Amino acid sequence: MRLKDKITLVTGAGGGFGEGIARAYVREGARVVVADLNGTAARRVAGELGEAAIAIEGDVRLGADVQAMVEAAVQRWGGLDVVVNNAGTTHKNQPMLEVDEAGFDLVFDVNVKSIYWMMQAALPVLRRQGRGGSIINIGSTAGIRPRPGLVWYNGTKAAVNIMSQCMAIEVGPENIRVNSICPVIGATGLLEQFMGLPDTAENRAKFLATIPLGRMSQPSDIANACVWLAEDASSFITGILLPVDGGRTA
Repeated sequence: MRLKDKITLVTGAGGGFGEGIARAYVREGARVVVADLNGTAARRVAGELGEAAIAIEGDVRLGADVQAMVEAAVQRWGGLDVVVNNAGTTHKNQPMLEVDEAGFDLVFDVNVKSIYWMMQAALPVLRRQGRGGSIINIGSTAGIRPRPGLVWYNGTKAAVNIMSQCMAIEVGPENIRVNSICPVIGATGLLEQFMGLPDTAENRAKFLATIPLGRMSQPSDIANACVWLAEDASSFITGILLPVDGGRTA
């Protein structure tokens, strides 16, 4: 097992990419805190994963809730090895001036400020343990090669990407690794917002035409990358932006 006995925390793990990551981690021997704003969804995933998983309901926009997520790992299993900052949201694909202030604040709070809160909560634990760790942020190809209509969302993912690189430099001497995985558009619950169009075969085809491998990303694609960045085999990998994008950013 590639992640045997590693203690992990995945946000936004009640569905989509996060659920896929949590399932892959348990399959590879890890113990997982399944954190999600939707407590029912988190409990469903954790229940299906058995004793290797626990659920916690929380809002990544709130420092106290993020602290509780980290404390859940420490209280249940005695520490923390891997954090996946997966929780994310978007505004509808539309002209920038049509996104209101509430929508702007939401995407920055969920996608960017959540990482600030997670580092406030998790970094002291990793430092106290003295055994290093892996922080995996879910960025996006939107922060590398943006599409029109998602100006403010693209900005959040560019922030995630550059923060990951800066964090990697700062905490590298403590053997704490930080990397950003950058998925291309995927068939998740946010798909219609990303497209700004109804989810039809015709509209999907417009986006697929920009992806050389000809399909959208799937939870298993992101999960496989997260397993690699969490395991010891990637112990010399830090500060990278890893596109999981079928060639979209090539």
